[in-house]
Amino acid sequence: MPQVSLSDFLAAVQSGQLVSFPTDTVPALAALPQASDRIYHLKQRSQTKPLILMGANLADLWPYVAGSATDQARWTAMAECYWPGALTLVLPASDRLPPAMNPANTGTLGLRIPAHPLARYLLERTGPLATTSVNHSGQPPLDTLTNIAAEFPDLTLLSPIALTEIYAQLGEPMPPLDQPQGSGQPSTVVAWQGETWTVLRQGSVLVEP
Repeated sequence: MPQVSLSDFLAAVQSGQLVSFPTDTVPALAALPQASDRIYHLKQRSQTKPLILMGANLADLWPYVAGSATDQARWTAMAECYWPGALTLVLPASDRLPPAMNPANTGTLGLRIPAHPLARYLLERTGPLATTSVNHSGQPPLDTLTNIAAEFPDLTLLSPIALTEIYAQLGEPMPPLDQPQGSGQPSTVVAWQGETWTVLRQGSVLVEP
């Protein structure tokens, strides 16, 4: 298992490699948006299932969506109400979205800012990443770093030393590597459909459209 320093982890991301890190729901399998095909290949995931673009802040995510000023204001209000958090917003995609991230070409994109200090720390340094859960398609998401390392030995992970150093900087306790990382519950997914929100999946966040 490639357990690496922070600098090597960031270099791996920028070179298009697959990485994993904890989030507030389940650990993420992640790559640069233009390297999304590697996620589909590793998971044996149907290309009809889009990925989620995860970022550290609104400014990083908004260039990937397209809409009127009125729409943007509504989207921003929803995001500021629930982010960071376990809510995925499905919005019209802009032409900046690499085709590899949505092979079905649905014209939409799911976005999220996780409520997890380590995830946002990393995303601030990588920029937005294409993400999904860490598992083979049809199998339950893996929720511990120990299980992820065993099931996907080629995934790049932060080493225990790197994790200890980052969590110390953040002033947060480091979860044991063999314990679940995150709530284990999926994010709530809501889609913008014309002039209103529609709940596509009810997760841990209750939304008032």
